[in-house]
Amino acid sequence: MGSVPMRTPPYHEPVTDGAPGGLSSFAECAEAIAATRSKNAKVTILAGYLAGLDAVRLPVATRYFSGLVFPTWDGRVLLVGWAALRDVLLELSGVDERVLFAVWSRHADIGDTTAELFRRRPPSPAAGSPDLRDADRAFAAMASAGSSRERTAALRDLLARCGPLEAKYVTKLIAGEMRIGLRAGLVEEAIGTAFGRDPAQVARADMLVGDLGEVAGLARDGRLETAAPRLHSPIRFMLASPVADAGEAVGRLGEDVWVEDKYDGIRCQLHAGGGRVRLFSRDLKDITDQFPEVARSGASLGRAVILDGEVLAFRDGRVLPFAALQRRLGRKAPPEAILAEVPAVHVAWDLLWEEGQSLLDLPLTERRRRLESLPLPPGMLLSHREAAHGAAAVDRLFDDARQRLNEGLMLKVPASPYLPGRRGLYWLKLKRPLDTLDCVVIGAEWGHGKRRGVLSDVTFGVLVDGTDQLVPVGKAYSGLSDQEIAEMTELLQAATVEVRGRYHRVVPEIVLEVAFDAVRRSSRHRSGYALRFPRIARWRHDKPVAEISLVSDVERLVEVRERGREQRVERAERAG
Repeated sequence: MGSVPMRTPPYHEPVTDGAPGGLSSFAECAEAIAATRSKNAKVTILAGYLAGLDAVRLPVATRYFSGLVFPTWDGRVLLVGWAALRDVLLELSGVDERVLFAVWSRHADIGDTTAELFRRRPPSPAAGSPDLRDADRAFAAMASAGSSRERTAALRDLLARCGPLEAKYVTKLIAGEMRIGLRAGLVEEAIGTAFGRDPAQVARADMLVGDLGEVAGLARDGRLETAAPRLHSPIRFMLASPVADAGEAVGRLGEDVWVEDKYDGIRCQLHAGGGRVRLFSRDLKDITDQFPEVARSGASLGRAVILDGEVLAFRDGRVLPFAALQRRLGRKAPPEAILAEVPAVHVAWDLLWEEGQSLLDLPLTERRRRLESLPLPPGMLLSHREAAHGAAAVDRLFDDARQRLNEGLMLKVPASPYLPGRRGLYWLKLKRPLDTLDCVVIGAEWGHGKRRGVLSDVTFGVLVDGTDQLVPVGKAYSGLSDQEIAEMTELLQAATVEVRGRYHRVVPEIVLEVAFDAVRRSSRHRSGYALRFPRIARWRHDKPVAEISLVSDVERLVEVRERGREQRVERAERAG
């Protein structure tokens, strides 16, 4: 993994000499992609590989290159932790634990560690190199296994057939650490290049079906235009960009905007129809079992619909603080006592699909009209919406929303379509200036005093724009409950990839909303910035790492702060 290859093949040539559907060809293609920094070269290499696959293996390989074993919304999880991986690697490589950790310390990467250990592996009878279908079947077996023993056996059987390079990428996929410089946009571009399709069509299809594996199949067959919202298959959410104040908001959207309260809950897409209800979080995970009362309400709608909205803790006609709702998150089957103490409702603000008809391209005014015509049952509410003209009106409505104990405002263009997965064109969000950032935990230390024995002091980072690189912006130890810290400690220990004294470097997968008093330029962090007095506002179970804050978001907050200071100085000078 170093220099750019001397030559990258045109997209119609095979990348390797092996069988295109073999796991070895997949691994060789991944190595070639990782070895170049050129985005164009990455696209060319991947496109050449995808073009040579058949209809069965194409979706599998494409999904793997996007870093996923199953579609995000699929619901299956591998549940293969470090302990199982360690035991299988020790057994198959024949080394002892001391050697394993020495190799790990050198690489700090599960894939590279596996490859080196497998190069030391004693000769074994050839069982035939695994195919992509073999990997797919093995992963499915791990996800459906009834016990850890069955899961470990499926992992051992797959890795036993792998050479060093194949094993490297099997373990990288299991650990969720593909990290070969392929963001979703480059995979989309490669799909378009491989099959001669419009990149915009590929991107739109992915936003509608939420699975690049399926999108690749549609592109291969020339059926991208058939991609459409489907009941019980989540659409990527339309997103909003933050603005500092009402003046910036109307400057970007125009004087006449629709304004909705920004609620302090979790984003939720509700699918009702065909005799079932499914709820999907912002990261397209199925959360139906976490909110059974919301699912029951959705079943009473009497219409087949897809709604966009928010799940809130709600009791006696008022919204409860997010801390109350947080007690419900992550519980697959919340006990009756919690359901009674923290009841939940769904607040809808958009209607995306109704009785087989996609409404995404209709203007918001029409979608809202249809939404308001639905007879919502108890347990389902409509978002508070008002029209505003000018910054002064927006400021007034912002204050009203805060009086209702909501986070702030969402500002929307009334004529806007719904753009799945898009941010910033038609929707903006206005919260308190310098409010919070969404960060991912990249490390943790053992606490002191009453926090002794738990990993409570977490270091968190943000994404470098346009890359999958994470850079730190601070650390915090306050804001979570003892129960949450205990739960997080268990997850962090399972996700630990390196230990240096009291510090654990971890797989970045836990997203936190971090509050702070100020943000400043700093040479201490690789991001170039540091948060002042950070504290954890909440654990974002609903948010994927790909959607955390960017370095540019932090930079913009600094610029707002510096601009405000300059304005205060100018006012003081004029007054003097």
